[in-house]
Amino acid sequence: MEVHLTPDQKAFIRQAIESGRFTRAEDAVEEALALWEERERKRAEILAAVDVAEASLARGEGRVLTQESLQELAEKVKQRGRARRDRTARLRKNAGRHRVRRGAPGQHAR
Repeated sequence: MEVHLTPDQKAFIRQAIESGRFTRAEDAVEEALALWEERERKRAEILAAVDVAEASLARGEGRVLTQESLQELAEKVKQRGRARRDRTARLRKNAGRHRVRRGAPGQHAR
């Protein structure tokens, strides 16, 4: 296959070769195609997720979002975060109290 590049594209590739980014123009084209393929894979994943979401909405599984419902959701998330933070702090505090001190064999820890 023969590909014709614009003068700007040729200059871009030439700069990449001169800077050491690529050794050949073909390497630049291969990377561009690899990036394009990855972008298309991600696009297909997003479109599939949209299809799943639309099907869920069609089954009536969606939620109506209002300013009030978003505020309620944000408050619930904050409450869960605070509870998790408090549990972690208590566990750390209790872990410091229950450290085992080890003495010589046969001796009891004080």
